Amino acid sequence: MVMGRLSQGHGSGADEERVPLRGGLETERPPSGPPPPPEQLKEARRGGSRLWRASVRAGLVLCFLTVPVVLLLLRWQVDSSPQWVFDFEAPKEDDDQDIQDDMLDDISPSPHIEYDRLLGGLLIDGSDEKSCRSRYQFARYHNSSSIPSPYLIERLRKQELLQKKCGPGTKAYNEASKKLRSGQSTNTTDCNYLLLTIHAGLGNRMLEITSVFLYALLTNRILLVDRYMEIGDLFCEPFPGTSWLVPSDFPLNYGDFTKHSPESYGNMLQNKVAGNTDLSLAGTRPHYVFLYLDGDNDFHDKLFFCEDDQRFLQGVQWLIIRTDMYFVPSLFLIPAFQDELGRLFPEKDTVFHHLARYLFHPTNDIWYTVTKYYRFYLAKAEKRVGIQIRIYEKKGILQRNGPFPHILNQIFSCAQNEKLLPEIGMAEGAAETQNKAQTQNNQTIAVLTTSLSSWYSDQIQKKYDEHATVDGTTVEVHQPSHEEYQRSKNKKHNKKALAEIYLLSMTDELITSGFSTFGYAAQGLAGLKPWIMFRSENHVVPDPPCGRAMSIEPCFHNAPFYDCKAKRDTDLGKVVPYVRHCEDVSWGLKIVNQTQL
Repeated sequence: MVMGRLSQGHGSGADEERVPLRGGLETERPPSGPPPPPEQLKEARRGGSRLWRASVRAGLVLCFLTVPVVLLLLRWQVDSSPQWVFDFEAPKEDDDQDIQDDMLDDISPSPHIEYDRLLGGLLIDGSDEKSCRSRYQFARYHNSSSIPSPYLIERLRKQELLQKKCGPGTKAYNEASKKLRSGQSTNTTDCNYLLLTIHAGLGNRMLEITSVFLYALLTNRILLVDRYMEIGDLFCEPFPGTSWLVPSDFPLNYGDFTKHSPESYGNMLQNKVAGNTDLSLAGTRPHYVFLYLDGDNDFHDKLFFCEDDQRFLQGVQWLIIRTDMYFVPSLFLIPAFQDELGRLFPEKDTVFHHLARYLFHPTNDIWYTVTKYYRFYLAKAEKRVGIQIRIYEKKGILQRNGPFPHILNQIFSCAQNEKLLPEIGMAEGAAETQNKAQTQNNQTIAVLTTSLSSWYSDQIQKKYDEHATVDGTTVEVHQPSHEEYQRSKNKKHNKKALAEIYLLSMTDELITSGFSTFGYAAQGLAGLKPWIMFRSENHVVPDPPCGRAMSIEPCFHNAPFYDCKAKRDTDLGKVVPYVRHCEDVSWGLKIVNQTQL
């Protein structure tokens, strides 16, 4: 808009300067007396014309010099004033220092000033740092012990080239979109697409995007994601030089697809319209297939995870997928993918850790909030403990978040039994011992709690305020927000949730609630094996209250149990050593880094 006004201003000025066509500037008065001879009049006209051309050239030069300056000023204004996304007032301290990535040594989150900003090669240098500060700053808050394999890095670079070659706005995309609009069947080409529709909460979104991206890597497809679920407001673009957001003029109303749609692969199989058994379709595959992989999908939908069905789907140019699951474990059970997955991930339980750090870079508003909150509340503590609390109690269809004393007792039991938080001296006779300990120990533990309710963090802080710890450690409890109930379609709610996921990932120890995808995302980003609080029954604290996770990988809650080769149900948690049942969901599957059953 500013450029438009500038151009209009210059244009008006040029029109005003164009008037010396009668021998001089319009503001000049013609001299009195007889008219000049014709030769003198021609010379005056030539001089006026030269003056006009010189004025135009000067105006154009001024325009070219001015517009970049204006653009830089506008960009500086945007970059220098990110917005705080939490509802309470932002801490008062060096407002822009944290997001500028020049943190002072005494509150640096890492003891080392140097850090691997490219995450072991997952990222490439050269992206605009001001437009997406989290991309290169995230590494400062983590010291991952997992190194991505050279082959994974190589495949990421190839995927980036593919996304740029075939992504939105390219000739290849326009042609493929045109054929899709016309309903013209086509065989696969160098540019085949995988479009993810998004509808679930934030934790699920991060898990499903990661799953679908891995599937795109394995099948050489371009990943496109739903632009209508605020992905662009939450995350920066992951692929250099192109966009992963599906264009607004996409020819299909993919948001209307459901498990009952005739375009779904499960229904095609049931109705014998298409599928791996229909040899007559070998040369004329459907121009697109809808894959319904939500948690309530049916048997035929789950045949997506069979090798023969994958062979059929390879011949379809457009796959549109809907899922709210982390289905990576079942990809590891497809024989055709196993060798490639082994090369990509020699440490098999690092899939989400590497791919999520590659894909997800919070936008500047969110990152500003994360870094500022970290600096003010967490950075100076000697130890940081994250506690992610998710309550599954319901009354009718409404979720209840408490207060539930048994949940609070479970948190204390887990944290103190596992030595994550210090014990509290309850007996009066221990006061002198506690006072001596306090004089010898000036350490602080910062506890970051995330919950829809503030009651749990208030009670934890109250307990440590009213009773001294046995070893004299000071415990400070912080909770960035308490939304009371989940609003997965609210933009500000999702920004807060993403900020909290990243803050949890910056802690040293992590306690999560079983079954929670919010906790899965935090542990995966952090590369931490959390202590998982098991779901209680009848308001009784489980025994034990929590257990250490086998790996940092999320759980696939709705994994199939069908052996595609034997064509019968079987326990897929006992087929290969690196796919096991989850600690928190007995019927689910997760990746572990084990070599023996």
